Amino acid sequence: MGKTYEGGAPLAEVVRSGFVEGVHRGSVVVLDAAGATVAGAGDVTSPVFPRSSNKPMQAVGMLRAGLALADPADVALVSASHAGEDFHLARVGALLARAGLDESALHCPPDLPVGDEARAAVLRAGGGPTRTQMNCSGKHSGMLLTCLAAGWPLDGYWRPEHPLQQRLRDAVEEFTGEPAAAVGVDGCGAPVLAVSLTGLAGAYLRLVSAEPGSVPRTVADAMRAHPEVVGGTRAEDTRLMRGVPGLLAKVGAEGVLAVAVPGVGAVALKIDDGAGRARMPVLVSALRRLGLDAPVLTEYAELPLFGGGLPVGAVRPLW
Repeated sequence: MGKTYEGGAPLAEVVRSGFVEGVHRGSVVVLDAAGATVAGAGDVTSPVFPRSSNKPMQAVGMLRAGLALADPADVALVSASHAGEDFHLARVGALLARAGLDESALHCPPDLPVGDEARAAVLRAGGGPTRTQMNCSGKHSGMLLTCLAAGWPLDGYWRPEHPLQQRLRDAVEEFTGEPAAAVGVDGCGAPVLAVSLTGLAGAYLRLVSAEPGSVPRTVADAMRAHPEVVGGTRAEDTRLMRGVPGLLAKVGAEGVLAVAVPGVGAVALKIDDGAGRARMPVLVSALRRLGLDAPVLTEYAELPLFGGGLPVGAVRPLW
């Protein structure tokens, strides 16, 4: 693409006691069911790092390379940014054990769970960071099992030049319809590929529109059937997939979120300052442009702001 992300437009405001104390800028694109752009704000054609929103495409790459998972919940897990709840950790451990591995094989760094309740439980019990608790451990477990299935070395499986990562790059580029504009190191140590928000939204639309039984549809169906595995009991993407029939969603770090609904359209957005609190109100505004509504969207249309333990304002969309 040869362009640098130019930054976005004002997308949400922070109102406290009737006073606007802040504005979140960002970019958002809305595609219709045919993939045509019907609305947008900011810079939606320059590359950004979608971070974990790339995971569904990476999961497609793993399955195409030979990863065989009989349980759709395990497919959801390798696409996940899990909350570190007990059922997540048990599933990661079972995947590794099936291959004769333990968490020492994971390249992702030791971490505490990203889920508030799971993290608090670990600390109450006197525990500390582990690799399995890291939110990308499902993806890394899938990468290791893919290497074993394909006969590739485990050593350096996270490096961009490794044959595994080359296959995953192929999948991301195929589904976004763009060459990766940059390759970075994600928070988990694996490569992250830069694409545009328009490309990202198009990728999600292709996932949910794929033929039943195909690999991309297998990933989309697994995530939608097991949304609590993808995020966690209280995660935003989990609640979206539970609350809107057919919707596929995946959050990414630094304020990224991508969703698609078959026969309706897709949205991808990035909040420039990385603030997660602005993500959902902007998404709701975008989905309503596609004619979607549901109780979960009403719940997230504005997020309450508190003072002294009481609601005194809101984070609400400007776009």
